[in-house]
Amino acid sequence: MFNRLFGKPKQEANALATLEKLSETLEMLEKKENVLVKKASAEVEKAKEFTRVKNKRAAIQCLKRKRLYEQQVEQLGNFQLRIHDQMIMLEGAKATTETVDALRTGASAMKAMQKATNIDDVDKTMDEINEQTENMKQIQEALSTPIGAAADFDEDELEAELEELESAELEEQLLQPASTTPAAPVSVPSGRVPARPVPQKRNAEEDELAALQAEMAL
Repeated sequence: MFNRLFGKPKQEANALATLEKLSETLEMLEKKENVLVKKASAEVEKAKEFTRVKNKRAAIQCLKRKRLYEQQVEQLGNFQLRIHDQMIMLEGAKATTETVDALRTGASAMKAMQKATNIDDVDKTMDEINEQTENMKQIQEALSTPIGAAADFDEDELEAELEELESAELEEQLLQPASTTPAAPVSVPSGRVPARPVPQKRNAEEDELAALQAEMAL
């Protein structure tokens, strides 16, 4: 358990420490290479001076030391190349390890989520939801059912009574007299009151005929 919890930080710390150590070593080798290059150049200058004074033996010794320095420079160059290669490999391994760890973490999270929501739990949850929905429908139907005196009313009788009321209303509308257009006012000289028209009596047939004409006009 503790290895799983603290293994990753420890590995990352080791990788970073190793990269830092390699970087320091590379810097040290570069400094040594520069020193050796300067020493080789100095031996060349000494060989030239000995050549001017005809000291051939001393000049050859200078050239030998120059070659030794050059060999060391070449060796240091190879060391630097290997360190560069090691750093590249280590950085690549570190990136690979982080990628694999990220993928492993994602897979574990996915597995945990699937375990928390397996198909059996989903089916059980849906069954519970359907059961609760059906119970709620039954409760609503029970609440909407009439009780007391209202429960004894016959729906067919109420519909028949409503049809009778609609028929009576229609018959009453048919028997209403047709509306007439009001006569235009008649100008009467001042001082004289116009005689009121005597209303004419209408029998039942004329009223019914007028109602039918009014309905057809509508």
